[in-house]
Amino acid sequence: MLWSGWGDPAKAAELPPPVRRLLADLLGVRMPETPAATLDEVRPPASTLPPAALKALSAAVGEEYLRADDETRIRHTRGKSTPDLLRMRAGDASDAPDAVVLPGSHDEVAEVLRVCAEHRVAVVPFGGGTSVVGGLVAARDGFAGVVALDVARLGRLVSVDAESMVAEFEPGVRAPEAERLLAEHGFTLGHFPQSFEYATLGGFAAARSSGQASAGYGRFDDMVVGLTVATPQGTLDLGRAPKSAAGPDLRQVILGSEGAFGVITSLRLRVRPVPEVRAYEGWRFASFPAGVAALRRLAQEGAAPTVLRLSDETETMVGLARPEELGTFASEPGCLVIAGYEGTPGDVAYRRERAAATLTETGGVPLGPEPGEKWAHGRYSAPYLRDSLLAAGATVETLETACFWSGLPRLYEAVREALTASLGSPLIMCHVSHVYETGASLYFTVVTAQSDDPVAQWESAKGAVTDAIGQAGGTVSHHHGVGRDHLGAYALEIGELGVAVLRGVKERLDPDGILNPGILIS
Repeated sequence: MLWSGWGDPAKAAELPPPVRRLLADLLGVRMPETPAATLDEVRPPASTLPPAALKALSAAVGEEYLRADDETRIRHTRGKSTPDLLRMRAGDASDAPDAVVLPGSHDEVAEVLRVCAEHRVAVVPFGGGTSVVGGLVAARDGFAGVVALDVARLGRLVSVDAESMVAEFEPGVRAPEAERLLAEHGFTLGHFPQSFEYATLGGFAAARSSGQASAGYGRFDDMVVGLTVATPQGTLDLGRAPKSAAGPDLRQVILGSEGAFGVITSLRLRVRPVPEVRAYEGWRFASFPAGVAALRRLAQEGAAPTVLRLSDETETMVGLARPEELGTFASEPGCLVIAGYEGTPGDVAYRRERAAATLTETGGVPLGPEPGEKWAHGRYSAPYLRDSLLAAGATVETLETACFWSGLPRLYEAVREALTASLGSPLIMCHVSHVYETGASLYFTVVTAQSDDPVAQWESAKGAVTDAIGQAGGTVSHHHGVGRDHLGAYALEIGELGVAVLRGVKERLDPDGILNPGILIS
């Protein structure tokens, strides 16, 4: 993973001429005067860890797996939000952890937590480093230092129960490796978020991830049937049956907790057979409201596609649904729907026929397989495009929310109005990314010219949008999580009593507050 950007740096292609003209003519984007810092130019602050803590951590994981060199610390600094990347490109590694520990077992994780509690050291669980909500920047006040607990060595497929269709993994398995290992047994998770190439299974659970095929396979939290969690107060082993009436489901307390309550050391996950057939296609609707109405019918009538997403007019025109073709502007007005089907030949044919009937009845025009196949081919390309845009002098960021179908039009307009009021005349694109019987999510991409202080520029806009989302009845996050960025809005969303409940959980599992302090709840 590129330390100051996304993924493989070789994949950050030069912006095509039409995009450069669009940025300059419509948004006033100009190349930054100062080039981005190189890794050799960045210096993290001196480590504050007491020698006794370093010695104890080394004993806990082995000298080889306690690392405090500059490069390792820099590569574990922050996540991959636009403010994170802007700070890194400016050479700011002030949030670097003092050291990185790589435990190799549940017992070693537990020992690391014991040592850190004893020495008042904050712990940031670290998987793929793909957080975009400030989820990897712990509060330092009151602590002797901060360590990143990297789960990379916890990277095994432990077992596969083919009869129950359940697989047990350690948390550090990256998504592509999980798919490779499961395919050897004839299974798939079916979880393909945009972070798929680099994110870990433990991170998916900790952030309640939702993949691009959620209409067919469900969200990641739907897949979790069991968890083992190391906490400073002991081990939680949750989920002895698919469902239970034995009190509240404590699995749900850990899912989405972003490392603030414990470190996931094992996951039992529902798996599905590898699909025999994959088919993707495109449809065009005359307007975004017409497309939204069609998606609602598909979600509520059953037999929905495995992948279902709708780009609004601007995103369709610009071509963001196919990032590698950005700038090849659509020749026809309207909104693009991508529908994908995975499964057995019979199941795919049945759902495809039913969906086609509904899409046609609601005004959709079939575009054939080409748009769907192009989207599938470039489905992980957008983060690389962001790197290219940042390098060209544009501030580009994403944000997402969700609400019930009846409130979706109001939410869509509220977010757009807040962004326009904050940024002047930005380019605002949106798509419906996940659908349910009762509602859907909206995923926005915003591009504007960088100001003299692009971090403050975006934080101001994000604050205005967050307020607008709350007033319009949306949730602060559908799948990115809370982190630091959404802390205040999340507290308003769940209310004072809800915050008190979470604080009670935190105090019982982590009485010294060492686990990701400042994340999820204050």
